[in-house]
Order: sequence, then C-alpha cells, then structure tokens
Amino acid sequence: MKQALLAAAAAIFFSSSALAGTTVIHAGTLLAVPGEKPLKEQSVVIENGKITAVSPGYVNRDGAEVIDLKDSFVMPGLMDMHVHLQTELGPRNDSEALKMSMPLTQMRSQMFAMRILKSGFTTVRDAGNSGEEMYAMRDAINKGWVNGPRIIAAGGVGITGGHADISGVSPELMGLHDEKTRTLCNGPYDCRRATRHAIKYGADLIKITSTGGVLTDRATGTGQQMEMDELKEVVQAAQRMGRKVASHAHQEEGIIAALEAGVDSIEHGTYAGPRAHKLFKETGAYLVPTLLAGDTVVQLAKNTDVLSEAQKEKAIRVGTDMRGNFRKAVNAGVKIAFGTDSGVSKHGINAREAVLMSEAGMDNMAILQSATINAADLIDMSDSLGTLEAGKHADIIATEGSPLESIEELLDVDFVMKGGKIFKD
Repeated sequence: MKQALLAAAAAIFFSSSALAGTTVIHAGTLLAVPGEKPLKEQSVVIENGKITAVSPGYVNRDGAEVIDLKDSFVMPGLMDMHVHLQTELGPRNDSEALKMSMPLTQMRSQMFAMRILKSGFTTVRDAGNSGEEMYAMRDAINKGWVNGPRIIAAGGVGITGGHADISGVSPELMGLHDEKTRTLCNGPYDCRRATRHAIKYGADLIKITSTGGVLTDRATGTGQQMEMDELKEVVQAAQRMGRKVASHAHQEEGIIAALEAGVDSIEHGTYAGPRAHKLFKETGAYLVPTLLAGDTVVQLAKNTDVLSEAQKEKAIRVGTDMRGNFRKAVNAGVKIAFGTDSGVSKHGINAREAVLMSEAGMDNMAILQSATINAADLIDMSDSLGTLEAGKHADIIATEGSPLESIEELLDVDFVMKGGKIFKD
C-alpha cells in the first residue's frame, strides 16, 4: 500500500513538473520559416527548451505557461556570423590592452554578449579573439553556468605581419606577443601546424585572413597576403578534422584565392567582382558582408582620432565601397549570411546591418533569411536552428510591427527567448 501511494505521488509530481516546464506562445503573426508566407494566429508549444508543436489557433495546455504575443510579429532568433566579443573599437583600446587582465576582459565579453542576446541575436559566430578564453565562455554558456547567445568560436590562423598579426605597438611588445602566439604561420606546412593547433585547443572553425585589413596599423594595403599553398594547407587541415574555414578578404584576388582553396565563407568581400561571384556560386560559399563595420570605420575616420593615419586611408576607401559592391553580389545571386563585425561597431546594435542591407537594395525577406536559415546552414545547425519547427531549439524573438514591411522593426526587438528561456519580455 505504501509503495503504491509513493508511486502515485511520484507520477503526480513528474506529471506536474512536465506541465510546469511547458510554455505556449500565442503569436499574432508567425514567420515560422523565413522565405515562406507568415501565418496568423498560431501557437508555438515549447518543452525542455525545444519546440514540440506549431499549431493554428490559440491553443492551451493544462498547466502550461502562456505567453501572449497576439499583437506581435514572431520569428526565429537572429544569428550574427561575424562578431568579436572580446573587443569594442574606441579611443581607450591601447590603454585597455595594457591594463586589463584577460579574466577581466572575459568578464566584459560576457556583458557584450548579453547586449547582443537582448537585441535579438540568439546565436553568434565569434570570428577570432583570444581563443581559449572564448572557448571557455562558449562552453560555460552551453553548460548553463552563465547566460549569453549560443557561440560558435573560431580559431584564428594568420601569417607573420599580416592582418591577423599584432600591429601598432612597440617592437618590444610585439616580441612578447610573438613568444606566446602559436597560430601565426609562414609557409604551407607551418600553416598546417597552426590550424591543427587551433583545433586542438577548441576551435569550432578556422578563421584566416587571405588579404590585408583596414584596422591593421600598417600601410600594407588590403590586397592578397596569404599565398595559395598556405591557403590550401589551412583548408585541407581543417577539413580533415571536420572544421569549416572562414576567410577575411577585401580585394578580389584574395577573395578568388580563398574560394579556390575551398573556404566556406568570405568575410567582408568588399571588392568581389564577376569572377568572384561565379566562384561563390560554383563552390556554394557564403558572403558575410559586414556593412555595419564599413559604415562604422568611415564615420570614425572622418569624425574622430580613434584610427591612425594608415587606418583612416583604408577605412574611407573600403568602407565607402562596401555597399555598392554588396548590391552587385546580391544581384549576382551570391548566397548571403548575416554578419556585422560587431566589436568594430558597438555590440548590441547588430540589427543596423539589416537596415544597411535594405538600403543597399536587398529584399527584407531575403535579409531575414540571411540571419536565420542561411546562417544556420553556414554553421551546420539547420537541424536545430533557423526556423520555428518541431524539434528545434526554442530561439524566438518578437517585434511590435513586421520587419517585412519595415526592416527597422529589428532595431527594437521586444521579446527574446533562447532555448526556451526568456531574456527580454
């Protein structure tokens, strides 16, 4: 008798616990699958952080928490494929680099990450920082120890003196930096070693710099810097270990070299022309445009003293040219994945990228696809992210109006849920 009562009590407890863990969202307008027509008056049922059903009408489940978004536009959480969570460009960067410890820098990174999450971006791809600390932050978020967006963390591999190398400081400080750097390389076999090293310590993907960059504090231009044999060795070594490769690239020769080597995405892609567009479509690689970074550095170059003279010249030229060339890539049918280079721009204003993409001529629905379905495909997570369908993570945002009608709605996201947990309501 006693055992029967205990069993009955346990059944009631576990049943009520399951119900307590059920959430139903009543969505006035639901864009469950970006690219398809939005649906009216839908219910999204969530259990244990995942979507279990999407049903027409406003359904209820006994004991479930109901979230009323009947007056809202509901869609999948946005994804940013190019952020740098450990930094934010500003006038105190030099002094911060000297005074801030890495643990303190990492605490600030978590603050930046929360700003991004609360702005509606539930997944980000960190495109290069101090790797091991970022891998630790990624893992801590995945374990639920700290809050933040889902992080896909890159390990950076670059050549000596290239865009990924330290610049703008004294030779003595460069020497100290070189002593602890293990992912700078010279020549194909050394670049193979550097790639394997980054993967050993936790890289989800490899980020390379096939061309020079705007914020390198040297007058080394934005043309190709990594040689073809180096690019090929990085890509092959990464692929052997199941990792994708993203390449920072501005000038077309460097873009073409990276695409021919087999990279999965080109970051920035400022001067991609017809030859590069053809290769994008042949290889299936994505362009991650980062128009917001271009806009940011132009304003900094013209209105502040944050950038050095070498940086200002590159910033005005590259930043000004980005938008027009992005329009050409869109018109050519290049696949686009949303990315901002947040860290150059301020964290938390990531949706400004969508506004710039719209101003450059991209269709609003295509912009939403770039930040959901396309981004999920780029990081090989289409089975769990990018749409609101049964079996996927409950990463859900809501805006007051429809971003299909006005993309500026993304600048003021009202509701943010990641993995079934509400972070903004």
